[in-house]
Amino acid sequence: MAGRTDSRPTMDDIAAAAGVSQMTVSRVMRGTGQTSQEVRQRVESAARKLGYVPNRLATALRDETAPLIAVVLPTLGNRVFSEVLNGVHATLAGTGLQPVFGVTEYSVDQEETLVRDLLSWRPRGIILPGLEHSDATRAAIRASGVRVAEVMDIDGEPISVAFGLSQSAAGRATARHMLSKGYRRFGYIGSQGGLDLRAVKRFDGFRATIREAGAQIVAERVLPGASSMTDGRRETAAMLSAQDPPDAIYYSNDDLAAGGIMHCLAEGIAIPAQVALAGFNGLAFLEALPVRLTTIETPRLQMGVQAALHLIGQDKDDADTSAPRIVDLGFRLIDGDTC
Repeated sequence: MAGRTDSRPTMDDIAAAAGVSQMTVSRVMRGTGQTSQEVRQRVESAARKLGYVPNRLATALRDETAPLIAVVLPTLGNRVFSEVLNGVHATLAGTGLQPVFGVTEYSVDQEETLVRDLLSWRPRGIILPGLEHSDATRAAIRASGVRVAEVMDIDGEPISVAFGLSQSAAGRATARHMLSKGYRRFGYIGSQGGLDLRAVKRFDGFRATIREAGAQIVAERVLPGASSMTDGRRETAAMLSAQDPPDAIYYSNDDLAAGGIMHCLAEGIAIPAQVALAGFNGLAFLEALPVRLTTIETPRLQMGVQAALHLIGQDKDDADTSAPRIVDLGFRLIDGDTC
């Protein structure tokens, strides 16, 4: 091909190799129009042999939207959000849409920047964590006209549709459970320096219920960064070594709580006789621990599935997308051996 400096194969190259017109190749690549299975297979085979990759940007410019679903995650340091993403990915399989994601590390400002960047690619929809967003983020989403779903939380006013659970109710449920076991002096161990607003809501609900019962929160420790089992073990050790330690500890997530279990086992501290422990999320790795943790199991995969169904217009309850709607997927308290 005289004069061509770009060696990338084109649709004309595929058409020549498959013995069809360029228009036929275009229809096959875009999945539109009528083509026989035999022709489609010839085109797809030629594209694979030539190493052809469609120019999605050109398609997006022509169609004004890209075949993308934008997903905003607060962190990659917690496996909770990978399960939400798995639900999104499984639901989009076979639709021609692909999830793309970015991470905010719980920063409202970073979320605003990320949302603007993702919207610049003209995705078909966007998934956001939680319900608290800056006015600028909300304005950008409204101006874009894309469908939006929020996940993880239903304690507040959604932009469009929220799929999740009441974080406050989850905290209250854990508090009532621990109070029913006779515990009166509580500690709390959290992370993210208070930036994880879902954890803040849970602890607010937990603390209010404890105080309503006449019990006490006697110790609080909130890590400035991400959580881990190592952090949970270290912070539990510090809390229990105090002169007047709590007789029960509530953790903002299972990673921290698992670290608390490990500290107690290593130091010969009887659970729950000497200290009771409770976490949040109901993660699968807990099954490998020698002690079954009391925790709240959350519908993480289902949140991703329901959010994706809404964005692709297959939400069976989505009769009116103009009014904000809350979908409570609930939670389950797991009564383990640590409380």
